[in-house]
Amino acid sequence: MKKFLTLLLALATFTAAGCGGNSSDKNYLPVMLERSVISLDSSYVIDTTSMEVLGNCVEGLLRLGRDGKIVPALADSYEISEDGKIYTFHLRDAKWTNGDEVTAQDFVFAWRRVCRDANEYAYLFSDIAHVKNAAAIISNRISAVTLGVSAPDSKTLVVELEAPVPFFLSLVPLHIFYPVNEKFYNSLAAKTYAATPEKFLSNGAFVLEDYQPGAASIRLKKNDAYWDAANVHLDGLKYQVVTSPDEALTAFKNGTLKVVKISGEQVQSVRNDESLAKNLMTADVGHMHFLAFNVKNENLANQNLRLAITHAIDRESLVDNYVMDGSKPAYTAVRPNFAFYRDNGEDFAADQTKFAEYVNFDAAKARSHLELAKTELGAENFKLDLLYSRDAGDTFVKVAQALKAQLEENLPGVTINLQPATTAERLDKSARQRFDIVLDGWHPDYADPTTYLTLWQTGNANNFGHWSNARYDEIISDCMSGDYFNYEDYWAALYEAEGIVLREAAIAPLFFVSQTILIADGVKGIEFNAVNLPRVFKNATME
Repeated sequence: MKKFLTLLLALATFTAAGCGGNSSDKNYLPVMLERSVISLDSSYVIDTTSMEVLGNCVEGLLRLGRDGKIVPALADSYEISEDGKIYTFHLRDAKWTNGDEVTAQDFVFAWRRVCRDANEYAYLFSDIAHVKNAAAIISNRISAVTLGVSAPDSKTLVVELEAPVPFFLSLVPLHIFYPVNEKFYNSLAAKTYAATPEKFLSNGAFVLEDYQPGAASIRLKKNDAYWDAANVHLDGLKYQVVTSPDEALTAFKNGTLKVVKISGEQVQSVRNDESLAKNLMTADVGHMHFLAFNVKNENLANQNLRLAITHAIDRESLVDNYVMDGSKPAYTAVRPNFAFYRDNGEDFAADQTKFAEYVNFDAAKARSHLELAKTELGAENFKLDLLYSRDAGDTFVKVAQALKAQLEENLPGVTINLQPATTAERLDKSARQRFDIVLDGWHPDYADPTTYLTLWQTGNANNFGHWSNARYDEIISDCMSGDYFNYEDYWAALYEAEGIVLREAAIAPLFFVSQTILIADGVKGIEFNAVNLPRVFKNATME
């Protein structure tokens, strides 16, 4: 009875906020959000839900277009100096929703503010982008006015880097690099910017119409002042927070939501329903899951034992029978359809067979490595604990159980003891190396292979297994310090680094996470990204 009443209440909510009650809403696309927006202040946004809503209202210099390619936004052109340290962006004519011109000074103000306040994503300016003086400003050693960004005139933005960064352009679309109207910001009371539609300015495809922090529904309407408004065909978006996949599926079936995410058993159910299967699609979300090995464990310090484990995993079976949401098996340390070569658009990880010698399902090869490990370690049996999050959804419980079954079947003498923990406990134990093997994962911060590959550098706080390799460290250090301004050499160096981490089985890649989405008939043109801005509705249409 409680479930029935809850469902009735949910349906009543969707009907009130849905697409049938107001004729003026007929071209507003109703879309599911999995959680509430936390903040729309670009300097403080840290979650992907907030990033999405913000990114559909505000544009930066460049943006991620279809298939993750970088395309012009507020900057219609740019130049890069010969030494790779100076980027000059030329802004097009664009307006804020209060009528003010979008100027280069808006970027100067916003970037200085991020570094001055040393917010969570400020490290992108210092450690990743190497913007001149960013590190010293963040550590409060010098004034923010010394940041290497300037506006010679209202339409020109000059960025100075301390070292060439081959992937700098892939950072620019991120929300932390968005502009903020300085005059408008300073007219508001402290810490009230972006708290309500009246205290927020848009320069993008949509503008806030109805919003409260933490609210269950958000309305965006088309921004008629947007520089590319002629190509925005929706009148607006109606976001509805739905945390229950069952309620999301029900809302899709009755038409009150036209874009929803489903998972697990629902995916199989929809695939078996001819009336719904045609509306099903999958999209990359950037996240990768892998096993990390604690090399402080005497047995797991043995490379052959680690290789035995990675060859004993049937990743196809994992995603088909246990994950079941469109996720793809992983055979590399960087996900495909994510990082693209700057000059020709080549996908860094398109070839998932590139490292098949080290990462594939081969039970015979796994047992061969196991026999070598037994000889080298002078042992016949190995008992290993597998730590995983029990509160991150049924998927991880099922995957952990499947891994135990696969490893024990394919590796005679190996026993896997499952260690379920809360996510907080897992992270704590991982940081203190209180594990043998941990089911770990990573969501990229920016669209370059280094966002993954820096994880296993010696001393990285997220290198929970404490694996270390001097040549690997050297390559990553050189790539991050700007020693490879030649993009071809940079790309080749990263491939070498990836080969090292997989050859030595520092990790065992498992699967690249995808989301399974239902999109109603007649809805087209939504762009999906694997990093930063999950969904872009600028070019979406609805019949």
